[in-house]
Amino acid sequence: MGQKATDSNDSDVLSFEEALGRLEGVVRELEEGDLGLNEALAQYEQGVKWLRQCYDLLAKAERRIELVSGVDAEGKPVTTPMDDSALSLEQKAQQRSRRRSASRRSAPSAGGESESEGDVDVPGGLF
Repeated sequence: MGQKATDSNDSDVLSFEEALGRLEGVVRELEEGDLGLNEALAQYEQGVKWLRQCYDLLAKAERRIELVSGVDAEGKPVTTPMDDSALSLEQKAQQRSRRRSASRRSAPSAGGESESEGDVDVPGGLF
């Protein structure tokens, strides 16, 4: 119970693991049902704060992830930041299609096949 007094005095910036641990502690206390109404509400509010912080940290981590969109002429991976959260599903599908088309054009076709041979994404293909 001494931890509750320090929760409000702690810095608002915690690591994901720390915020998740504190959120789990709040959930445990609320599930035990031994708290009075005012204390339970205060713990709930604190839990919402930790939950929001966890979501924010996860969103930041997700933005840092890069997608490999192909390889350059030297065989090195070409990466693009993963920041398509504001796009619709249709726009995301169009971007994937453009990336696939660009990587096919940059890579020489093996065995002299035309670009569309063996490609399931062309009209009349499997999908």
